[in-house]
Amino acid sequence: MPKTPRDNDIEIKDISKNFGKFAALKDVSLSVKQGERVVVCGPSGSGKSTLIRCINGLEIHDAGSITVDGIILNHKTKSLEQIRSRVGMVFQQFNLFPHLTVLENITLGPVRAKKVTRQEADSRAMGYLERVKIPEQAHKYPGQLSGGQQQRIALARALVFEPELVLMDEPLGALDKQLREKMQFEITDLAHRLGITVVYVTHDQTEALTMSDRVAVFDDGRIQQLAKPDQLYEEPENSFVAQFIGENNTMEGTVKEIKDGLAMVELEGGEVIACKPVNVSKPGERTRVSIRPERVEYNKDRIHDNAQKLKAEVLEFIYMGDIFAPVFALPAMMNLSLKHEMRPTKRA
Repeated sequence: MPKTPRDNDIEIKDISKNFGKFAALKDVSLSVKQGERVVVCGPSGSGKSTLIRCINGLEIHDAGSITVDGIILNHKTKSLEQIRSRVGMVFQQFNLFPHLTVLENITLGPVRAKKVTRQEADSRAMGYLERVKIPEQAHKYPGQLSGGQQQRIALARALVFEPELVLMDEPLGALDKQLREKMQFEITDLAHRLGITVVYVTHDQTEALTMSDRVAVFDDGRIQQLAKPDQLYEEPENSFVAQFIGENNTMEGTVKEIKDGLAMVELEGGEVIACKPVNVSKPGERTRVSIRPERVEYNKDRIHDNAQKLKAEVLEFIYMGDIFAPVFALPAMMNLSLKHEMRPTKRA
């Protein structure tokens, strides 16, 4: 029976995974739709890589259930074989065989599994080398190629099985910034053109926002928030998400009043500002105020009449190439600085 757009390629319900006394995953639930790109992000040790290894059967979860492409994952060998034959996997380490050519590295899996003939495997592999834009490298060895080219080979190797689902565990972590950004675009474009489902693990917040339809932010073995990138950035559900995703400035204060959807917060310096209440419900509660850098303006000509104003001291201007980053300090809170990013004006 053919799939419909409503079908889920992955259905995870209340899974847990322990390594001795350490709980790597704690009652995690996640659904991934057919053709969707879900990025799992979080700091080191948050559980994100353990999750993707559980999905592919490299780790067996202790509780809960995982269904991949309609197959319930369990300890049975047949279940693991069925899922792994349908799922492509790309790791941070390319794991290419140095004594085999690019073409041989890509075709090794399908030929060994006797899924296709050597001729068909070669034809299919060349097709994916075309898609990742390095067909001319087919007969070279991995040691003759750059890191970016080797990463494309690893991607082609994962796709040559023609899987509907691809799992990627920090595949760009070893690349330099410029190449990393280029590969982010190429992976996203390739996934879109082929219509494959992607679960992508990263600790890089930029990758999370730019490569996803939805982002699952992990911490302490749990999903802290699962949302579209813009919602995640604009409406974080807790302090951890606000701090982890994007640049952020924080100030401590006390809730004075909650009215008409706004919380009036008195900062430690005595100033009172209006904020969107998140996880606060009554006056007197201590809270943390989050301010994005782009929300801060210091040019008097660009400050509108209804803006909330705080007195601050300009500490320095940091030149970062495409932007300047002015750094401020509030007089009553000299340990706090606000960073406001803006594009530089034309220089003489």
